[in-house]
Amino acid sequence: MGETNKILIIEDDPKIVNLLEIHLSDLGFMVETAIDGQSGLEKALENSYKMIVLDLMLPELDGIEVCRRIRQENRFTPILMLTARSEEFDKVLGLEIGADDYITKPFSVREFIARVKVILRRIEVEKEKNSDDKNQTLIELGNLLIDTEQHKVILDGRPLELTAKEFDLLVLFARHPGKIYNRETLLELVWGYHYEGYEHTVNSHINRLRNKIESDPTKPKFIKTLWGVGYRFEIPEEITS
Repeated sequence: MGETNKILIIEDDPKIVNLLEIHLSDLGFMVETAIDGQSGLEKALENSYKMIVLDLMLPELDGIEVCRRIRQENRFTPILMLTARSEEFDKVLGLEIGADDYITKPFSVREFIARVKVILRRIEVEKEKNSDDKNQTLIELGNLLIDTEQHKVILDGRPLELTAKEFDLLVLFARHPGKIYNRETLLELVWGYHYEGYEHTVNSHINRLRNKIESDPTKPKFIKTLWGVGYRFEIPEEITS
């Protein structure tokens, strides 16, 4: 069977569901829907989708919790969150638990379709990039081993538990040791979209990643900060000798 062409909409407003369903169907997608967080989560975990459109405020389970649980099982399917709120907290939290993009209600159909196309285009670019990196499915840097196919990280013989975005950050760094990335570039490359004003999301992920891979996070050996410039990944001498 070929790749799925189904999109799941988890939204409790029937007018919005109907509108999005019509326009996504016009683009050639098969659309499935759920009107509450619990049933939406069950569908998301039981089936394969090209994308999930997820409302923030839902009965049974809210969108943040649904997103979190989906990401625990599925780190690939892109998630576009819908929200009537504009609070920074909601957006930052959504990004940190794995949402790929946000769109705030009310929104135009044209804006929604544009966001969908941007996300799906990014996924295709990632697939092409990954196909070019088949020889890099296993990254071994001294005592640091990253298996990009199995999504496993082992340091000094012990497995590390990383979130999806922490893993993506580490893989990006490990594939390009010595290269300097500023926060805006990391947002673009890891989150796949430019979130102006949310560069501190990168900071929080870097800090959590350091807590997991550094023996002393206050004196990092892997992820170096270049103040006013960005971050650089280095291989400590003691693990390469």
